[in-house]
Amino acid sequence: MIRGDQSVCPECGGNLKCYDRVQRIVRTKARKTKRICVRRLKCLSCGMLHRELPDFICPYKQYEAEIIKGVLEGFITPETIGFEDFPCEVTMMRWKTKLMHFI
Repeated sequence: MIRGDQSVCPECGGNLKCYDRVQRIVRTKARKTKRICVRRLKCLSCGMLHRELPDFICPYKQYEAEIIKGVLEGFITPETIGFEDFPCEVTMMRWKTKLMHFI
């Protein structure tokens, strides 16, 4: 995963070229989902594919980064109005135990 306008491969330092685009589902506030297009870049040296992620989503997560950060900082709990069952309590607990390095 790469961010922004990075143009070198994080694995070997080779140049990246746009390969294609893929759709990604992002879960946002108020239980809404949206689809975004994410560019995939191919390294011209080693051939690895990398996805270019926008700042508002985390690698391998469906929820917006703002929601995950709110859970980790304690602003969003299972009792928070609007977030009572989104994300579920088990997911919030898993984020707290595995993603503390995020904040």
